[in-house]
Amino acid sequence: MTSVAETTRASRPGLLRALLHGPRSGWTAPLAIWAASRVVSTALLATVFLVASANGWHFASHRADPTFFTFSGSWDASFYRTIAEHGYPTTLPTDAHGHVTPNPWAFLPVFPAVVRAGMALTGGSFWVVALVVATLAGAGACVVLYRLVLAVGCSHRARWATALFAFAPTGFLLQVAYAESALLLLVFGGLLALVRRRYWLVGLLGVVAAFTKPGVLALAVALAVHLVVRWVRHARGQEPFAWRTRFTIAAVGLVVAAAGLAWPVIASAVTGRPGAYLDTELSWWVGYVGRQHFAPLTPWFVMAGTWLGPLGIGLVVVVLAAAGWFLLRRDVRALGPEVLGFAASYGLYLVAVFLPQQSLPRLLMPMAPLLGSDAFVRTRRRAVTWLCVGVALQPVAIVLLWFLGYP
Repeated sequence: MTSVAETTRASRPGLLRALLHGPRSGWTAPLAIWAASRVVSTALLATVFLVASANGWHFASHRADPTFFTFSGSWDASFYRTIAEHGYPTTLPTDAHGHVTPNPWAFLPVFPAVVRAGMALTGGSFWVVALVVATLAGAGACVVLYRLVLAVGCSHRARWATALFAFAPTGFLLQVAYAESALLLLVFGGLLALVRRRYWLVGLLGVVAAFTKPGVLALAVALAVHLVVRWVRHARGQEPFAWRTRFTIAAVGLVVAAAGLAWPVIASAVTGRPGAYLDTELSWWVGYVGRQHFAPLTPWFVMAGTWLGPLGIGLVVVVLAAAGWFLLRRDVRALGPEVLGFAASYGLYLVAVFLPQQSLPRLLMPMAPLLGSDAFVRTRRRAVTWLCVGVALQPVAIVLLWFLGYP
């Protein structure tokens, strides 16, 4: 098997070569890939919107004045709109039995705050401004992902990883009124800063990310892994490691961890209800597994057991074993301890607290740096195959997630 570096020397005409093997700038290549992917995703979204409108399909989120912009703001976007226009409620909504029902406290404030500022500056509607903010953040995420994989790999891996990320089945989410692209920009930026040993920048980006979407505790774990690796290398005489630097890494990690744990405390303080955030999150579980008491590391087994019985439990064990095997592959470990530490801890976070359903592909997007491994880009043929699979599945994902079940 030939490597990416060897195969990319061969001549390949057309747009694909221009995007993936042409520009060498740390800005030009990822922005070209991002722009091409937005043409594809916009065309697919617009086509589905027009077909749905012409055939009277039931839209995921009802709009009195359905437009392409409101269509791009389906599902969770309605909660971000409520936050941007009205803030968070001081009293949690409950049903007739006193159980908390879905409400804005499940969604963190950075994305709606940025959109609100954009609305004030431009006078635009939430739907238009949110789409613009998300799309620009998606461009930034592609640029930073490219630079991150370049820092731990090579330009060939960086281009392909960025392309597979931008053209993935969930690629259309980089331009809808969700906080996903903003989180990805911040997390990829935090990992890149960690690789480059700019620790205070890791802390700044990590704190902002902690109030964008959940899951940033994984970045704190990546800092801890980085600290241990540097300490071991120093003990072996491989590099200097000043005590001041050690304290800096530890302090930044604690700050990021504290920020990642702060939102539940804030929700309880504002609403006056202990467990406000957890009760809000559990309100989304009711339609899948009924009312549950939360216990870490059980949601996947609860979901699988409810729907598939013992077979489902076994399936979860197989999936987790396969994920562990993948993360232990030599080519994955070659991406560096920071990327591996983040990916492993983020995956553990999903298993620990998330109820797996149709939004799982979206929540896996922060693990995109793993796309730089040989499993996806060892040869050009393999990378092109994954790219084609992503593009082919994107319209399927739009129809399934945007119409049949929220992503």
